[in-house]
Parts: sequence; structure tokens; C-alpha cells
Amino acid sequence: MLQQTTFDFLKELAENNNRDWFMENKKRYDMAKQNVEDFVDAVLVKLAEIDPAVSGIKAKQCVMRIYRDVRFSKDKLPYKKNFGIVVSSMGKGVNGPCYYLHIEPATCFAAGGYWMPEAEHIKAIRQEIDYNTHDFKVIIEAKAFKQYFNKLDEEGKLKTAPKGYPADHPEIELLKLKSFTVSNELDQKALLGKNAVEQVVNVWKEVYPFNQFLFNAIGS
Repeated sequence: MLQQTTFDFLKELAENNNRDWFMENKKRYDMAKQNVEDFVDAVLVKLAEIDPAVSGIKAKQCVMRIYRDVRFSKDKLPYKKNFGIVVSSMGKGVNGPCYYLHIEPATCFAAGGYWMPEAEHIKAIRQEIDYNTHDFKVIIEAKAFKQYFNKLDEEGKLKTAPKGYPADHPEIELLKLKSFTVSNELDQKALLGKNAVEQVVNVWKEVYPFNQFLFNAIGS
């Protein structure tokens, strides 16, 4: 399970986002990071029973750096105020379907799918949805899936039909999506409890067939 001290560190980091404070509290960061890695390793053991493709992946390969890249950002704060975890058989930083876990005080969620696919991939995904609409809808309209996800995220959704598809296409709203992702909010108190691992695994269990459809679409 996650520790309250991990959330306490992140809360104070958000309030003191500067190098001096961070260096003074580096040991606290190291402890928080270790706690997150231990938790994620426990999750990965259970996830591998559902998705064999992630077998052998370790938390150290998945936990993202806390240091922000500020080179092209107006926001020059040096540190993220959360721990982000990306799990993918394609490797961290690879543009493709994945599982994602966000750990931040009062803002925790488990997610999955393919965020902002590259041009060729989004073309392939739309084509797969067009050709195999029934298979896709079986996944996203399943009772267990909808228990965790009300709908697909619509960030950056097109206002008009994508090239090659008529405006009156029966699945035009799905084809307008620019990302194919879902997310489920997690209760911070639950992540501090003895069933915390199951909380995340249960969400990712429903992400698995969704990700598989996306992998099949892009040919990976």
C-alpha cells in the first residue's frame, strides 16, 4: 500500500516547488519514490496475470522522472507535484497503448489506452473501429467496463468528421476522437488501505481488452 508520508511529501513539494527545498528534503523524496516503486511492483505482479505482455517489467522502468522539462514551457517550476507511472510492453516513452497511474494528493486515478496517437496510428485505429465496430463496442459497452469508465475521454476531439469519413457515419463521434483513453478516479484513502493493489488492478483489468484492440489496430 502507499504511505501517508508519500502524499505528505507531494503536498509539501507543491507548496515549495524549488531546488533548495527539494535538496533539503531529498531523503524524503527517495523514501516516497521507493514506496511508489514497491507499490507498483506489487501491482505489476497481479497485472501480469491478466496481461502476460507486461511480465518481467519492473516499477523502476515505469515510474516517470519527477523533474520537469522546462525548456519549452512558460511554467518554470522544476518539479512535478505527482508520481506518474506508465506501464507498457512497448517500453516507457514509447508512443502506444499503455496503463497509467497518477498519484497526487486529492487527484489519484488509474487510466489506460493510447493518448494522442501519431498520424499513421490514429488512421489505423479509426479504420479498425470502422471495420470492426461491433468488436469495439462489445469492449466499451461491457457492464464491467462501464462500471469504471463512463465514456472515452474526449480531449482534443475533432469538431468535424476526419478525412475519409462522411459526417453522417453512424460512429462518427468515435471517429472524431484524437485520443483513445479512459480513466477512473481513485480514492486516496483507499490507496492507503490494505486493498490498494486490487483497486488499481481492477481498473486495469478492464483496460486490458481496450488496449488489445488498439494494439491490434496498429499492428503491434
